[in-house]
Amino acid sequence: MNAAAALLALLSWQPAPMAATAPQRFTVQADGHPLAVWARVPPNPRKSVLLIHGRTWSSRPDFDLQVPGLKRSVMQSFADRGIAAYAVDLRGYGETPRDPSGFTTPNRAAADVVAVLRWVASQQPRLEPPALVGWSNGAVVALHVAQLQPALVSHVVLFGFTPEPEYNMLATAPPKVAPKERNTADAARSDFITPAVTPPAVVRAFVTQALAADPIFAEWKSEEQWNVLRADKLAVPFMILHGELDPGVDVKAAGDFMAAAAAASRSYVVLPGADHAAQLEDTHEMFMSVVTEFITRPTMKK
Repeated sequence: MNAAAALLALLSWQPAPMAATAPQRFTVQADGHPLAVWARVPPNPRKSVLLIHGRTWSSRPDFDLQVPGLKRSVMQSFADRGIAAYAVDLRGYGETPRDPSGFTTPNRAAADVVAVLRWVASQQPRLEPPALVGWSNGAVVALHVAQLQPALVSHVVLFGFTPEPEYNMLATAPPKVAPKERNTADAARSDFITPAVTPPAVVRAFVTQALAADPIFAEWKSEEQWNVLRADKLAVPFMILHGELDPGVDVKAAGDFMAAAAAASRSYVVLPGADHAAQLEDTHEMFMSVVTEFITRPTMKK
C-alpha cells in the first residue's frame, strides 16, 4: 500500500459502534406478583422518572429502543441528562408474567405502579418523588395513579393521549379464559404513520425488538374502572403532550380537561411534525427537551 492509499484508509476509518449496554433489571413485588423494572441510572442523579408503556408493547421497545447509529432510547437520554430513568413492565408485558386471572385491570395496573413508585423512591431517598410519564394507554394509568396517590408523584406527563374531563365507559363481560393472541409485525409498524419523521431503520428495529419482548398480546378487562378519572381530581403538576400529526388526539377534549383540572401548574405542548411515537421518531430530541424541562421544574413544597 502506498502512502496516499494508507492516508486515505486512515482518514476513512471509523471505529465500530460499541454494543449498547443493557439496562439494569430489577424485580419489584406488588401483592406477591413480580414486576420487571428496568433502569438506567447516572451517577448522582438530580431527578428520577418512572415510565409507563402503552397498550400493546412493553417498556424496552417503547422506551429503550436500540437503533444502530441513532439515538432513540428515552431511558438513556434521561440518564445522559442526569435523570434516573425507570420503566415498569405491567402484568402480561415484557418480562412481567400475566396476572393469575390472565388479565390486568385499571385498578390493578395503578396499584402496581404505586408499588414501583414507592420502590423508586426508596432507591433515590435524597430526591423528591419521581415524575411519572405515561405513553398512550400508559398515560391513562399515569393519570389514575396521580389522582389516587398524588403525594408519590412530583409531575405527570400524559403523552400521546388526550384525556377527557370525565369518563363514562360501559362495563363489558370479558371471556372466561384470557386469550393468548400473537402480536404481529403489522401491529408493531402501526404507530409509525408519517415516514418523514421515521427512518426505516427505526421501524425495523422496533418491529424486531417489540415482537421479541411481547410475542403475546396482553389482555385487559374491567375498563369501566377508568370512570373514576376526573380532571377536577388531578392536583399534581401535569403536562398533556402529543405530536402534531398524531391521529388519535382530540384537541377539544384536551382543552376541556385543561380548563377543568384542579392542578394550578399545567402545560399543553404539541410537538411540530411529530406523530404518535414522537419519542422514537426524528423528534426524539425535541421530545426529550420538552419533557426534561417540565419534570425538572421546581414544585411548591406543602
